[in-house]
Amino acid sequence: MAINKESNAYTFGFSIFLVVVVGAILSSLSLGLKPLKDKNAEVKKQIDILNAIGVDADRSNAQELYAQYVGNNTFVVSAQGEKLEGEDAFALDVQKQHRDKTIAEEARKFPVFVANKDGQTMDVLPTVGKGLWGPIWGFVAVGDDMETIVGASFDHKTETPGLGAEIKNTSFEEQYIGAKMTSNITVVKDGSGKLDAQKVDGITGGTITSKGVEEMMNRTMAVYAAYFSKTKI
Repeated sequence: MAINKESNAYTFGFSIFLVVVVGAILSSLSLGLKPLKDKNAEVKKQIDILNAIGVDADRSNAQELYAQYVGNNTFVVSAQGEKLEGEDAFALDVQKQHRDKTIAEEARKFPVFVANKDGQTMDVLPTVGKGLWGPIWGFVAVGDDMETIVGASFDHKTETPGLGAEIKNTSFEEQYIGAKMTSNITVVKDGSGKLDAQKVDGITGGTITSKGVEEMMNRTMAVYAAYFSKTKI
């Protein structure tokens, strides 16, 4: 029996066939590329952690430098500031955790990456929040006094170039150096950030994103401060 290629049934059936075939191909490609995507995400995290302690790294040397400065010297703390045993700090996806509204605030976990550079011990603390258009995140390095910020590295997913996206620029990140993570850090618009270590000059035209950094920093640092206060005792 001849197939009527002009019929609606043929067009509909052929469309379904194409959708199924293309969907299967895309699904296979996605699965095949997953190990590569996971590896890229791992290296990107290593680069961000290294940037927070002032080590310039790229995809060609991130793994080697991370092993040199951090290695397996990591742990996880609870939302109550208690050290948790048997947790994999590097595998903990704080961005995914932040998006998951089914996880109660008191049940969230916070990784700590202990780095050693030029004889100085620094704790690198991940932080995540929300900008104007999407997620923002960062890694904050705290000195061996367990309260003074010695480095910071911020990034974003979809903030506006030239505005909110400027949070990843060195000029913004360096403003956090010298601030105490045990006290709130305020983003201001009056230029007084240069006069007060606990103030940061916001980005012109990027107020919402700048305030997003303020919120994520103060919320997350409070948890780590609770842990450090118990460690000092």
